[in-house]
Amino acid sequence: MTLEPRVAIVVRTKDRPRFLDRALRSITAQTFADWECVIVNDGGDPAAVDDVVAQVPEEHRVKVRSLHRQESHGRWASANAGVLTTTAPYLVLHDDDDSWHPEFLERAVRYLAAERNANRGGVVSKIEIVWERSDGDGAYVELGREIFQQQLTMPTLGDELLFNRFVPIGFVYRRTLHDELGLYDETLPVVGDWNFALDVLTRGPLEYLDDSTPYAYWHQRPGQSGTDGNSVISSDRQHRHVDAQIRDEALRSYIRENGPGLALYLTKYLDQRLAEMEDRLRGEIERYSFPERALRVLKRTFGR
Repeated sequence: MTLEPRVAIVVRTKDRPRFLDRALRSITAQTFADWECVIVNDGGDPAAVDDVVAQVPEEHRVKVRSLHRQESHGRWASANAGVLTTTAPYLVLHDDDDSWHPEFLERAVRYLAAERNANRGGVVSKIEIVWERSDGDGAYVELGREIFQQQLTMPTLGDELLFNRFVPIGFVYRRTLHDELGLYDETLPVVGDWNFALDVLTRGPLEYLDDSTPYAYWHQRPGQSGTDGNSVISSDRQHRHVDAQIRDEALRSYIRENGPGLALYLTKYLDQRLAEMEDRLRGEIERYSFPERALRVLKRTFGR
């Protein structure tokens, strides 16, 4: 292990040794080898984590260390603990159930090291969703793949305001961003990555490594919960709740600073446009004699 690795990889885990094993295989398969990895065990069984790490090939095992926490502190406290335990100038959060293309780190580091990109806070890979399910015997069966947000040509603040357009597995960034923006918000049980990404994109623009090729794989398991669950799916209600809290606080802050004028105008403007859209759709439905059931769906959709 070099004295000063260039990329710090933070893996958060809790009682998911099968996923952790896959994550470590993804990390050790990278063509770029100048990395350090800290596994933040957020209140899980230490022995299970140590057993997985013991299986890492010796040439890579010296670059991996574990931070065992007796009690769970949550996703973003764990992320911060990992960030503060490492020293490399580039950072990436590798969730324990995700994986990478072998060239991901090599391409990301090359991008960030280029002089023309010196002002970029980080770089984002196109992300491929891997749909999978447990086979009941400790393995996972792939069901299909699709590119996440395939239509986007770059990660923009305007798009990010609507919802998160990239997840941690696809984002390598400079450690100095934490000096400028602070650490992840530990008060948030979920969407801490989206909250941080908003700050990053407010600071300045980001680019994709490649417009079409995904180098990061976001694994999702529909219908599965517990240790097999993916937080975006299994904690959907919590995501929507915290999302609403963040938006509400941002709106309060804006109105305190600027008054309610723009917000009042936009809410009425959008309501009028939706009403016009509803009227047009209703007219088309009635024109072509769609069944009454379609009208009921329309009413539920627009809440009118």
